Amino acid sequence: MSVLRLLSRTKLYWGLLVILLIGIAFSPVSGSGRNIFLSYGNLTDVLRQVSITGLVAVGMTVVILIAGIDLSVGSVMAFGTVLSATLLTQDDWTSSAGVAVPAAILVAFFAVFLLVHFLGRGLKHTEGPVGARRRHNRDPLRDGWIPGAAGLALAALVAAWLVPQVGSKFGVPALLVAVPCAGLMVGAVSGAIIVAGRLQPFIVTLAMMVGMLGLSRLTAGQDSAVLPVYAGTNATEDIELLRSMLWGVLPVPGLFFLAAVAVFAVLLRLTVFGRYVYAIGGNEEAARLSGIPVDRVKIAAYAFSGMLATLAGILYVAQYRQGKPDAGAGLELDAIAAVVIGGASLMGGRGALAGTLVGVLIFGLLSNILQLHNINSNLQLVFKGAIIIVTVLLQERNLADLLAPFRTARAARRDPAARSEATGQQGSSLIHREGTQP
Repeated sequence: MSVLRLLSRTKLYWGLLVILLIGIAFSPVSGSGRNIFLSYGNLTDVLRQVSITGLVAVGMTVVILIAGIDLSVGSVMAFGTVLSATLLTQDDWTSSAGVAVPAAILVAFFAVFLLVHFLGRGLKHTEGPVGARRRHNRDPLRDGWIPGAAGLALAALVAAWLVPQVGSKFGVPALLVAVPCAGLMVGAVSGAIIVAGRLQPFIVTLAMMVGMLGLSRLTAGQDSAVLPVYAGTNATEDIELLRSMLWGVLPVPGLFFLAAVAVFAVLLRLTVFGRYVYAIGGNEEAARLSGIPVDRVKIAAYAFSGMLATLAGILYVAQYRQGKPDAGAGLELDAIAAVVIGGASLMGGRGALAGTLVGVLIFGLLSNILQLHNINSNLQLVFKGAIIIVTVLLQERNLADLLAPFRTARAARRDPAARSEATGQQGSSLIHREGTQP
């Protein structure tokens, strides 16, 4: 393997390395002579700060892989902060409880119903001789009654657990169940509208973004409401666990982010669902003709995006001790940028969670470097925009192609007689590359 090919395949990680080296080289120094950028406290702060954007970017990765887009994640995250703040601080059947508790019960029912139904069909397919043609005869007991009974049992358990907490203030375990279920339902609604109406994801999620912003304001009670959350006073003390350091080593928000990356990386790489996602993003029509349940996979992708957005909303409340209807303003753009920097194609079918992790870290480290040097916040946005353009340019064009004009000019200066030949080779290479593009 040539050096240029190796550099081209690992260029994403070289970008992260370059950011690290810049941070180390230009880092301020403490009074004791220590490099502030390399300090453990600073690096853990970076991981803590990127956890919210990172969780949203994980869900956005799944959506982009199916050639979709979700512009509503910022508003859904803000909706999650309002739900969390209300459930933590109010002890009655508020509008937040009226949304989160039924959502958790419904998700529990359908999750178990679909799981038992799937396992039942798998057991049915193992019956009969090897090589025999499978017959999909419907069994009411196996396909309906048993999954329905199992779903109702779990839904009853969830209701028995959550409903009594409405009379008091929600704790962290109940919050981590109820609020993400509400986000999952919101994402599923977006996916269902896209699938049923055959509409563009951009339009549907843009409408959902506006609608969820209005719903967040209605739930909060006023347009610019800030719902304070103080552990031990108007909320339970266990909310502090979500902003603490695990064993003094890893921030809990960062642990949520890394766990989400690991879980969804396994889901995309080692499961049938993941193969379906890449197939749909590569060619949706071919995937549909090959028997892949395209509509269900799309709904699941948007449901996961909504779930992770509201989970990020819980962490936002824990870190900033407040819920805000506009907490997620601009978050969707940061998430999309991180996914694209991580190597995913907006056309779908190409990308990985490892790249998203690197893209999120590049953004976080860059922001940290600029903040350590007290760079104006508006200038920071300019730097981030430039980084996005340069990164996407490097990803969309091979490194050898970018260096080809410089090599050609250098060879022409050394051998003027070969100038016309080199120019002709470059032109034929360009024609060949354009002809092979879809």
